[in-house]
Amino acid sequence: MIWLTWRQHRKQAFYTVLALAALAALLVPIGLSMRHTFADLGLTDCVRQLADPNMATATRETCDAGFRRFGNQYSGLNLVAVLLITLPALVGLFWGAPLVAREVEHGTHRFVWTQGVGRTRWALVKFGLVGGAVLALAAIYGLGMSWWVDPLTHVADEGRLGMIVFDLQGIVPIGYTLFAVALGVFAGTVWKRMLPAMGITLAGFIGVRAAVEMLARPHYQAARTKTFPIEAEGPPEINRGDWILTQGVRNPDGTMIAEDTQIQCPPGGKGPNGRVCGAELGLEPGAYNWQLYQPADRFWLFQGIETGIFVALALLLLYLAVRRVRRIA
Repeated sequence: MIWLTWRQHRKQAFYTVLALAALAALLVPIGLSMRHTFADLGLTDCVRQLADPNMATATRETCDAGFRRFGNQYSGLNLVAVLLITLPALVGLFWGAPLVAREVEHGTHRFVWTQGVGRTRWALVKFGLVGGAVLALAAIYGLGMSWWVDPLTHVADEGRLGMIVFDLQGIVPIGYTLFAVALGVFAGTVWKRMLPAMGITLAGFIGVRAAVEMLARPHYQAARTKTFPIEAEGPPEINRGDWILTQGVRNPDGTMIAEDTQIQCPPGGKGPNGRVCGAELGLEPGAYNWQLYQPADRFWLFQGIETGIFVALALLLLYLAVRRVRRIA
C-alpha cells in the first residue's frame, strides 16, 4: 500500500514541491529587501525601544514616522498576503478532494478494494501518508511565512494578532492545511465526483475559516479594557501589537457617545476657537476614551487554540470519511 500510494501521488508531490520552491524563489528576495529597508530606517532599534515604557515622546514620534514610511513602501504586499492565505485551500482542493472521489469516479475503487486490501486499511494508509506529507509541507510553509511576514507585523498597529498576518505565520497554517485536506477527503466520500467535491471543499473551507476568525478568535480569552482621558498634553500611550476589538468615547456614566473613534483635547478642554472640546458630541465633564483589546502577548496562546480547533475538525472529518468509505458501493 505504501509503494502504491507513492506511485499514485509522486507526480502530485513533485509538482507541489516545485510550486513551493517557486514560491520561495519569489518571496525570499522580497523578504531580504524588507529586512534591509527595515534596518536602514532604524526600525530594528525602534522595536527594542518601544518595549521601554519610559521611551521619550520625540523618539516615539520618530519611530512612528519610520513605521509609516516602511508601511507605505511595502503597502502593495497586502494583496500578496491575501493570496498567500489561500494556499491551504488549494492543497485541500488538489490533494484532499481527489483522494477518494477520483477512485470512485473512475471506478477503480472496486478493483483496489478486492485485491486483499480492506477498505479500512486502504483509507488509513492513504489518509495517513498524505496527511503526513501535508503536515511536513505545512510546517515548512509556516516557518517560511513567519520569517517573511515578520517586518510587516512590526509595522502593523495590531502586530502579529492582526488579520491576515496572524493567519500566515506560526503553527496555524498547519491546522488550516490539515483541515482543508480532511474536508476535501470527506467531500469526496459524499459527492464521489471530483468537481463537486472540490467546490464543496472550497466553500466549506472559506465558510469555516471566516466563522472562526470573526466569531471565535476575538473570544478565545476574555478581552481587556483600557481607558485614558480625552485631555492630555501628548498622544496616549498605546502598546503596539495590541489587537483593538472596539473603541469609542464614553461619558462618566459609561454611555457610549462616539464609536470607533478617539478624541484628543488640549489641557483645559478648549479648542482654538474657544469652544469646549467635544461639545458637539454632548460630552460631559469626565468623559474618557475607551478600548476593548486583546494583548499582544496572547499571540502564541491564540495560535495554539486556533490550531487545536482546526486539527480537531480535521480528525473528525477523517473519521467520518473512513466510515463513509466502508459504505461506498
